[in-house]
Amino acid sequence: MIRSVATWKTDHAPKYLVQLCKHFAHKIEVSYSEAQGECRFVCGTVRLEADEQGLRMEATSPDLDQLQQTESVIERHLVRFAFRENLEALAWQRIDAPVETGQPHAQKVTS
Repeated sequence: MIRSVATWKTDHAPKYLVQLCKHFAHKIEVSYSEAQGECRFVCGTVRLEADEQGLRMEATSPDLDQLQQTESVIERHLVRFAFRENLEALAWQRIDAPVETGQPHAQKVTS
């Protein structure tokens, strides 16, 4: 499994978390509260966390193609829902866990 994360600073993070989860709940398995959510797509899973700092999204998928698809689904919908805030794109970063240290580190993704 590979993972990536994106964080978006917004004062309305709980609103967008709930809106995303409610939208996807019509098609996939979803669980959520105002502070946390999880969307389980065929291509991967996204965990959402909302707080006063913003919205944090962590995508997990079995391979890179599916990870990019998972990121894209979340990003396209969030951009559409947050049109008043002029969100254009998220800065997804890959998270790898090196075997020698076992500690995760982030790698910026350039599309």
